[in-house]
Amino acid sequence: MDTFILVLVLLAVVVIFLSVKVVSQGFEYTIERFGKYTRTLTPGLNIIMPIVYQVSNKINMREQVLDIEKQSVISKDNAVVQTDGVVFFQIVDAAKATYEVNDLIHAMRNLCMTNIRTVLGSMSLDEMLSNRDEINNHLLSVVDQATNPWGVKVTRIEIKDLEPPHDLVEAMSRQMKAERQKRADILEAEGKRQSRILRAEGEKQGLILDAEGRKESAFRDAEARERMAQAEAEATRLVSDAVKEGNVQALNYFVATKYTDAIQAMASADNQKVVFMPLEASSLIGSLGGISELIKDSVGKK
Repeated sequence: MDTFILVLVLLAVVVIFLSVKVVSQGFEYTIERFGKYTRTLTPGLNIIMPIVYQVSNKINMREQVLDIEKQSVISKDNAVVQTDGVVFFQIVDAAKATYEVNDLIHAMRNLCMTNIRTVLGSMSLDEMLSNRDEINNHLLSVVDQATNPWGVKVTRIEIKDLEPPHDLVEAMSRQMKAERQKRADILEAEGKRQSRILRAEGEKQGLILDAEGRKESAFRDAEARERMAQAEAEATRLVSDAVKEGNVQALNYFVATKYTDAIQAMASADNQKVVFMPLEASSLIGSLGGISELIKDSVGKK
C-alpha cells in the first residue's frame, strides 16, 4: 500500500513537472497535440497537458544576424567580382517559421545569395561600386517580400565587400590617377586663364586712366594756349591802337619783345653753344630805347 502511494506521488510530481512550461523572454514555443500544431506559448509561465501536448520547437524571436558567405558574381560588363554580405532579420510568427519552411536559416542564406547574384549581375562594375545604397535597398525589398510567408521580417541587408579582380583594380587606379591629373591640369589652365584675364583687365584700366590723363592734359594745354592767344591778340590790339594814335614807341616795344624771346629760345637750346646775331646791335639798342621811352611816357602820364 505504501509503495502504491509512493508511486502515485512520484507520478503526480512528474505530471506537474511536464505540465509547467516556463518560456524565457525573447522566445516562443510551438505546441502540438498528437503531431498537429495547436498554439504558441509566449514568455512566462504556461501550463499544458503532458503526453497529449508537447513542445515541437523553441523559436528565438529576437533580431538575428545571418552572414552570407563570399561568392563570385559576373557583372553586366563581364567583370568577375567577389562579394559577401550580412542579413539582419527577426521572426515575427513562430508558427510560420516552424511549419512553412523546413530549414529557415539555410533557406534564407540561399535566397539571399541568389538575389545578390541577380541584382549585381544586372549592373556594370562601376554601378556596383558607386550604388551601394541602391543595391542594399533593392535586396532588402526583394528578400523581405520573399521571406514574408515564412513569418520573417528582414530589417536590413548590407553588402560587406566587393572585390574586383586585381588587374581591374590596377586599371581603375590608373584611370583614377589620370582623372585626377586631368582635373589638376584643367584647374591650372583655368587659373592661368583667369590670371591673364585679370592682368589684361588691369592693363586696360591703366590704359584708360592714362588716356583720361592725356585727355585732361591736352584739354588744359589747349585752354592755356587759348588764353595765351587771347592775351597775344589783346597785346596786338593795344599796339595797333597805339600806332594808330601815332605812338611809334609801342610798336618798338612789341618788336623788341618778340626779338628778345627769339634770342632767348635760340640760346636755351641744348645743341646751341654759340649764337650768331646777323643783325645790327643798334637795332636791338633802338628797340630797348623805344621800351625806355614807352616807360617814360607811361610814367609821365601818371
